[in-house]
Amino acid sequence: MRSWCGVLVSVLTGAVLLSGCTRYTPAQPENMSQEGTDGVTESDATEETVTSSAAEDILSIRDEDSEAYPERTPVKVKGIYLSAYTAGNEETLDSIIERIDETELNAVVIDFKTDEGYIAAEVDSELLKEVGACRNYIPDLPGLMEKLERHGIYTIARVVAFKDPYLAEQRPEWSLKTGDGSLYRDKQGLAWVNPYSTEVWDYLVETGTQAAMAGFDEIQFDYIRFSTDSTMRQVVFDENQTLGRSRTDIITEFTQYAYGKLRPLGVFVSADVFGAVIGSEQDARAVGQNYGDMACHVDYICPMIYPSHYGDGNFGLDHPDLYPYETVLRALQKSSSELAEYGAGKATDSEILTRPRAVVRPWLQDFTATYLKNHKTYKDDEIREQIQAVYDAGYEEWILWNAANDYHYGGLLDE
Repeated sequence: MRSWCGVLVSVLTGAVLLSGCTRYTPAQPENMSQEGTDGVTESDATEETVTSSAAEDILSIRDEDSEAYPERTPVKVKGIYLSAYTAGNEETLDSIIERIDETELNAVVIDFKTDEGYIAAEVDSELLKEVGACRNYIPDLPGLMEKLERHGIYTIARVVAFKDPYLAEQRPEWSLKTGDGSLYRDKQGLAWVNPYSTEVWDYLVETGTQAAMAGFDEIQFDYIRFSTDSTMRQVVFDENQTLGRSRTDIITEFTQYAYGKLRPLGVFVSADVFGAVIGSEQDARAVGQNYGDMACHVDYICPMIYPSHYGDGNFGLDHPDLYPYETVLRALQKSSSELAEYGAGKATDSEILTRPRAVVRPWLQDFTATYLKNHKTYKDDEIREQIQAVYDAGYEEWILWNAANDYHYGGLLDE
């Protein structure tokens, strides 16, 4: 550990996308395909499995080539998500830490920049103060970091990227616009900042820098994408700004830019992506997330493969939410296949740059999708099944998502 300083759902490609503070925001792009309708069986998976250990070897090589950078020690993460409110409540946090100490858990993902666009603690940044984004959700950030380090807990700062209604209102010139020049708003009435804006890039990098200075081991970008709302058809992009670059081009460029700025600080960098983009060019184009390209420019890529995300028929399953083990296994087999094949035949100055280098660390479902007609109650067994599927797919890391931070610790192994 470093010591320096729901809810509404909608169908996307036949898969339910959960995002936002609860990861349950509407997503209704008309141009997105149904993912996995042809079904993926275990025998369809490639024999060449990309494991965390192999990816970490690449991380090690990268660090050797960057001798001037601070040393980093990879951790095989078994983590849970905590909201800024939970992290800032000492009594609640202490109870959670006690459970972490008793189980196989060793990491937490904490909101540092929230879904509303607020910074979760007061930080010493002229830019963030000028925008007025800081809030006192975590009253004693140094004390929090010291406590987590004392318990040997790996810390990941969640930074919500392009969904930022607060910044969009404060800096409309950095935001998505409609044809009449007004702010674009999704169906929830929330404005989004423009991924093509380099000012937004620097704002996000400054946020990540402040998290690194606070002592977080890793910066994780969420909502590192375009809005999936069907109202995006109203958005007009300035050709002088886009310069012919597609949505996937610009998201990959930002990912590379942010990594280049944050890596010298001694932190790891990760990105959350929709599971639906794996193996689907149409879905990737709609949200701007190219799985293989992004994996070339972060240390960890974190697909959200909650069984409730996937519509009926995905992976050959009638109702994927009813099959937590099979859904997670087949989604990760698809990940292995895509990353193993990615970059074949590309010729660049450095062969290592043609291959995804990210460790795959999936988000798993620790909530019950009661909004689905055909759903299963997720308890200890369902959590364990998903974790076992991660291991059986050849991966070693995972994070559990529950918006209320109410986890089924009985599904975890004892320490």
